[in-house]
Amino acid sequence: MFDTLYNGFKSAKAKLTGKTTLDEGNIKDALRDVRLSLLEADVEFSVVKTFLAKVQEKASGELVHLRAKQKDGKKVQVSPADHFINICHDELVELMGPVDSSIAFKKGSGITTVMMVGLQGAGKTTTTGKLARKLQKEGHKPLLVAADVYRPAAIDQLQVLGRQLGIPVYSVPGVMPPDLCDQAMKEARLGKHDVVIFDTAGRLTIDDALMEELDQIKAKTRPDNIFLVLDAMTGQDAVRTAKNFDDRLNLSGVVMTKLDGDARGGAALSVKAITGKPIKFLGIGESLDKLEEFRPEGLAGRILGFGDVVGLVKDFEEVVDEEKAEADARKILSGNFNMITFQEQIRTIKKMGSLKDILEKMPFFKDSMPGADLDDKQLDKVEAVICSMTRKEKLHPELLSNASRLRRIAQGSGTTLNDVRQIVQRFYAMRNMMKKVGKQPGLLANLPGFKQLNMLKQLRGAGGGGMDMLGDLEGGLQDLVGGGGDDDGGFPGMPRRPKGPSQAEMQARVDAKKKRREANKKAAKARKKTK
Repeated sequence: MFDTLYNGFKSAKAKLTGKTTLDEGNIKDALRDVRLSLLEADVEFSVVKTFLAKVQEKASGELVHLRAKQKDGKKVQVSPADHFINICHDELVELMGPVDSSIAFKKGSGITTVMMVGLQGAGKTTTTGKLARKLQKEGHKPLLVAADVYRPAAIDQLQVLGRQLGIPVYSVPGVMPPDLCDQAMKEARLGKHDVVIFDTAGRLTIDDALMEELDQIKAKTRPDNIFLVLDAMTGQDAVRTAKNFDDRLNLSGVVMTKLDGDARGGAALSVKAITGKPIKFLGIGESLDKLEEFRPEGLAGRILGFGDVVGLVKDFEEVVDEEKAEADARKILSGNFNMITFQEQIRTIKKMGSLKDILEKMPFFKDSMPGADLDDKQLDKVEAVICSMTRKEKLHPELLSNASRLRRIAQGSGTTLNDVRQIVQRFYAMRNMMKKVGKQPGLLANLPGFKQLNMLKQLRGAGGGGMDMLGDLEGGLQDLVGGGGDDDGGFPGMPRRPKGPSQAEMQARVDAKKKRREANKKAAKARKKTK
């Protein structure tokens, strides 16, 4: 996601690396790469022009102090390249924001109404279900209205989503959409629903008949929110669509879908600047819980390689119990965990979504893990191997040095003997690595549960021990899936991570344990004879 933009800003920073000052010449040289990446990412031309002008004005008009003070009084080194990228970050945030509250709720006991509009194929009905799921989790009682009576199976699709969520869907055959939406409001009052979401009809292109129908629905229901669902993969066409819908309906905001399937992302940068209406939500992923509240600073951070730690923590908090997370974190960061704990963490990661999306939210991911194999099927393989172990083996991983045990596990999980050996090695590597991370001063005291990820927010523009810890955390996730690293288990520019014991070392430990056991038995027999 955003690979085109990321590469452009990375190239611009590289051109300024080693420079002692920012002057008109090197700023223009850096901006040339930024301009090319923005245009290649399908950002609207006038937006590109305005953005570059603002960055150039700020970069040229500011004196770069090579040593800046942090809040704690310590001094950190600031290079012209870092200064330039920070200016770009601030301008990206301004370009896409600000974003007020995502949904305007009606005050008092009134029913909040949300009108979903958009062209066919943008993911409008699925997004309607995702929004309903989000509101349901927040304690609201939504009602879905199937107002798309033209697209084949559109009503059936919404009803299927409604059944999955346990949310009622209002539909009356033969009634035209404006009247249907009006009747749905009466149904909502009878059913004591506090939110009504209208899934309206779309077209392949904007036409007068569509807009007239939407105007009538708006007039009859007076929606508190009108959200346009846009397909991010349509680039500048998405921006033109947003402008046409906004001119006619006065949109409240935009929901951008399929952003994870587009390496460009130009529409996300252009919509606010062209329409003046903010992106409210991002639809990233297919499941009904994959609807993120849009945060301009988070998206800007991902574009520039800083990651989105706040978003990552929110993802984590969605799928775990805080008290259990804190207990698990203490166990894991002490290095005292077994295959059962390991399996639980894998399942937590899978609940959070795509492995690639999770890691892209970590700072400097793109630079620290180039070419990493982030296939989610690798997690399934690891879990299958663990599921094929006995409870005793899960509790005591040191037993897994026995070749016959490994062969049995490989057969039970549908993997090879080598696969099982590698997964056991990764387990030991991760356990040792997490023990090292747990020794970071004050980590557990300041960050309950896995909220230690909050620490990574401080890494933007910082180095030293923070980078060491980041390398260890990213390395741990990479150890889960394997591949992408160098021969020593590390990544270019990142610290080496401690390895788990080799097969020979593991076997030697078991042999030594057997010898001690046999010696103890002989000693016990000798004591009995003397008695």
